[in-house]
Amino acid sequence: MEDKWIALTFDDGPSKETPQILDLLKQYEAKATFFVLGKRIDSFADVVKREVAEGHEVANHTFDHTFFYSNVSWGTISNEIVKTKNKIEAITGQSSPWFRPPGGIINDAVVEIAKKNGYTVILWSWHQDTNDWKAPGVNAIVKKVLNNARNGDIVLLHDNVQGSTQTVQALKIILPELQKRGFRIVTVSELMANKVAKQPALPEIAGE
Repeated sequence: MEDKWIALTFDDGPSKETPQILDLLKQYEAKATFFVLGKRIDSFADVVKREVAEGHEVANHTFDHTFFYSNVSWGTISNEIVKTKNKIEAITGQSSPWFRPPGGIINDAVVEIAKKNGYTVILWSWHQDTNDWKAPGVNAIVKKVLNNARNGDIVLLHDNVQGSTQTVQALKIILPELQKRGFRIVTVSELMANKVAKQPALPEIAGE
């Protein structure tokens, strides 16, 4: 039977919840991509190093979680991306090809500046926005992921949810169930490389 691939992504960290997520990912031999905020890296440098050491991907989610509306200057966009790029590379010695703008807000400036800095803008599968940052309840998060799980999905989760443990609790159900259904839980880079190898078109990704 052909493998099914799915990528779990975590925005807005690192935070004190992140190690619990890493523990669960390790338990189930799953990999993930963490879209980090530059302003949080220094306070959780060991967590970021652990993410890389355990085979996960650390990607760029701006420095201050600035929303790139049309009135935001090119200079601000560039600064938000570059500062975090430099932080990630200084801590991990590695870079990621992925940039995710807060709120999924994309315009020509965002795409061009990201590309200039070696990034491709990536969002998530439209049907896999868990809204876990709103703390909707563990069951709501679980149902959103499992009821919609498809081969090639990119799932949007968060590892900094103002002290909420709902995402962590949901993962205790989501991870083993995805594996039971035959999904390989991989990084965004692994997912995209697999999709590119199998078909010329990339998976449809859109923000809600």
